[in-house]
Amino acid sequence: MSGPGTITVASYNMRKAIGTDRRRNPSRVLRVLEEIGADVVALQEADKRMGTRGAAVPHALLDDHGLYRACDFNVTHTDRLARAHGSLMDRLPHHPLTAPLRKLDFRNLGWHGNAILVKSGVEVTDAEAINLPTIEPRGAVMAELRVGDSDLRVIGMHLDLSGIRRRQQVLKILEHVEQRHRAMPTIIMGDTNEWRLNGPTLSAFDERFAIADCGPSFHSRRPVAPLDRIIVDRRFSISEAGVHMSEAARIASDHLPVWARLTIPAA
Repeated sequence: MSGPGTITVASYNMRKAIGTDRRRNPSRVLRVLEEIGADVVALQEADKRMGTRGAAVPHALLDDHGLYRACDFNVTHTDRLARAHGSLMDRLPHHPLTAPLRKLDFRNLGWHGNAILVKSGVEVTDAEAINLPTIEPRGAVMAELRVGDSDLRVIGMHLDLSGIRRRQQVLKILEHVEQRHRAMPTIIMGDTNEWRLNGPTLSAFDERFAIADCGPSFHSRRPVAPLDRIIVDRRFSISEAGVHMSEAARIASDHLPVWARLTIPAA
C-alpha cells in the first residue's frame, strides 16, 4: 500500500494479454502490474474478444500471483459453451485424465473488457457495471472503495472510436456518478481513444475534474499518443504521474500503463 493518506492508481489497456511479439502471455501482464505496484488498477481489454469472453488473465493465475484481486460486478458473458462445460463436468468422474478439463475457466474478469483490481488492503464496499450508449460493445465499471479511513470511487472505462459517442459516454459516466446515493471523491481512468486535451471528449470533464499529466502511452514501442488518461476529482492532489516504460511493458501490450500518486482528501 502507499503511505497514509495517499493512493497510487494505474490504468492499463492490456490488449487481451497479447504482446507486441503477438504472443498471449498473461504472466507478463502481471509482471508489469507488479513493477508499478499501484493500489488500484483499471484494466481495459481484460477479457478475450470471442466466445465466452473469458478472462485474458485467468482467475487462477491472478489468485496464485496474490498481489491483486478482481472486483466482482455481478455480470457475465457466459454463453452456451460455458454451460455445456459445466454440464459435462457434472457428469464426468474426477480422474487425472479429466483434470485439465476441470481447469478450464470461462469466467470474464470484468464487463466488456473493463476490470478493476485492488490490493488486499483495499476494501470494496460496492461495485457495478455501467452500460454506455454505443453501437459497438462498450461499457464502464465502478467500484466504491475504503482505503484506510477514506472512502473513494473508481471508474474504469474504454471509450468509443467515434468522437460523438465518446462524449456521450463521458456524460453518461458523469450522470451515473451524480446519481449515486453517496457523494465521494472520484477517480475516472482508462483508454479514452482521444488525442486532444481540448477536444469534446475530455472537455466534458468540467471544472470539477483534473487530468493527470501522465504522458503519451501509445504505441508502446514508440509512444506518441496520450490515449490513456487518469482523471481525478479536484479534491485529490496529484503529487506524481507518469507512463510506465519498462522493458516488459514495451512488449506486454501495444499500450503502456499510466499511473498517478494521489493525496486522498480528508473525510
